Amino acid sequence: MKIHEICFSPTGGTKRVSSMLSRALTDETVEVDLTAREVDFGQVELSPEEVALIAVPSYSGRVPTVAAARLAAMHGNGARAVLLCVYGNRAYEDTLVELRDKASGAGFKVIAAVAAVAEHSIARQYAAGRPDAEDEAMLRSFAARIRRKIDDGGLDEPVIPGNRPYRKAAGAGIVPKATRACVKCGLCAAKCPVGAIDAKEPARVDKSCISCMRCVAVCPHHARRVNRLLLALVGRMLKKACSQRKACELYL
Repeated sequence: MKIHEICFSPTGGTKRVSSMLSRALTDETVEVDLTAREVDFGQVELSPEEVALIAVPSYSGRVPTVAAARLAAMHGNGARAVLLCVYGNRAYEDTLVELRDKASGAGFKVIAAVAAVAEHSIARQYAAGRPDAEDEAMLRSFAARIRRKIDDGGLDEPVIPGNRPYRKAAGAGIVPKATRACVKCGLCAAKCPVGAIDAKEPARVDKSCISCMRCVAVCPHHARRVNRLLLALVGRMLKKACSQRKACELYL
């Protein structure tokens, strides 16, 4: 069985979880990178016989706007879809139900959904090291159940948690800045999912920034960072919600 792994993962956490799940489902995948702004996602077309794994991080309980728009441009044509939302151990709120709506709107037939935890992309002390061995074991058990449903031809849609209307989308707010170590190599600008960084002057970031932290993750010179005081404030705000370990969840 071939799976189209459609993934939005600016810092790699969502991709790690997605890869664990896809590898447990099949040994044949076709990767579609939703962070690649040069791709014409309107050309992505599946058939009813195919299967997609659609993976996104949860941004304040919602699907990242740019990921939702790129998914909406695709043509699912009745292909079965397994949804995956990855969050930083706080909460995923309306992410899965919104992802379900976007996937269905693009013509996919949702048959399963998973919520899983990865290291928080901003306050990285939370869920550090996750997904870990315990997560992988749970994802493998989920994959076995999902694969049985696929093999049996199951098409019923699971009950997915979340609210409509969705919670109000949060603004970006946290914008990484270039430090003196920046050599203007341009990698951050090239890899930014929304093109928010000026290629010639990487210190310039426009209002389209989505606070995804991709520029921090890819900089080979460690020359981009979030203001330390702001980072400490975010850490304190998240402490109560993020300190207790949360487990992966399956909706089938």
